[in-house]
Amino acid sequence: METFKIILQLIVGLGILNVWLLRFNKKTTYRGGEAANMKDEFKAYGLPEKLVYLVGFIKVTLALMLLAGIWLEMLVDPAAIGMAVMMLGAIAMHLKIKDSLKQTLPAIILLVICLTILWL
Repeated sequence: METFKIILQLIVGLGILNVWLLRFNKKTTYRGGEAANMKDEFKAYGLPEKLVYLVGFIKVTLALMLLAGIWLEMLVDPAAIGMAVMMLGAIAMHLKIKDSLKQTLPAIILLVICLTILWL
């Protein structure tokens, strides 16, 4: 079961780092509204541009904590709780602008994975 939990931590941690560090300025079919990049996505949600950097800092930090939690178990629960809260916020933003299920699904899946990490 410990191996499964580590795999889930890797999925969330690496997935978030991918979105926020490698795909920050790239268009994907999962972006909110018709956004071409992360800044446009936050505009679509009606959020200020400065919030992009705060949310990004929080998500990257939590992702790194999940990855470090592979060796430092005490980091896992706080990181999973924090990321679950961030995913609830992401889901709320997708619902606010009536995004499709396809656009909302990644946040839903990551929320479920974070809750599973906490449960294990």
